[in-house]
Parts: sequence; structure tokens; C-alpha cells
Amino acid sequence: MGLAKTEIFTDSQNEIALFAKVFGHPARVAILEHLFKTNSCVCGDLVNEIGLAQPTISQHLKELKLLGLIKGNVEGTSVCYCIHPENWTKMKAVMNTFLNQDLPKTDCC
Repeated sequence: MGLAKTEIFTDSQNEIALFAKVFGHPARVAILEHLFKTNSCVCGDLVNEIGLAQPTISQHLKELKLLGLIKGNVEGTSVCYCIHPENWTKMKAVMNTFLNQDLPKTDCC
């Protein structure tokens, strides 16, 4: 398989693609929904809530944290997660700008 060649695209295009990728798996969407629903830090109940194995949940949490949409705090032997409000707001602004583009008024195709 070829390289993605992300360097030929703008920073904005790469950022939008990363945001879209994080929403590309229903487990990550479910994790985010659960974090919004609880409106607090969530430690150990994601496995029971989402219904996936701990390593799978951990991998999805890692992806969300790498992109900065969630943050985690170590409490004893567990890590508690919550939505990162500033980064969530930034992501919404970037995606809204992209998604709110108007179609040109042409008769194409």
C-alpha cells in the first residue's frame, strides 16, 4: 500500500481528515457520547457501558486522547477520562467551517 503523502495537503486539510477519522469508528462515537452523558470523569465503567474488551476500549481512548478530544487524570491505579472542552470547541469550529460551505449555484452533472 502506498504512503498517505499527507505533506502535500494543507494543515487544515490534514486536521479535518484527522477529526473525521476519529469519528469513523462507532466505538469512539459511543465513548464520546458516554463522556458527554455522564458530564464527569469516567474511570472504569467504559468497558461495561460500551461492551468491548478493555484493550479495545484502551486503544480507542488512546486515539481520542492523541487527537486531544479527551483528557485523562491518573487516580490511583486507574485513569479517568473526560471531554477536553477547549479542544472540543476548536474541533467544532474547524468542522463547522468545513461543513458549512455552500454549494455553488450551478447546474453541474
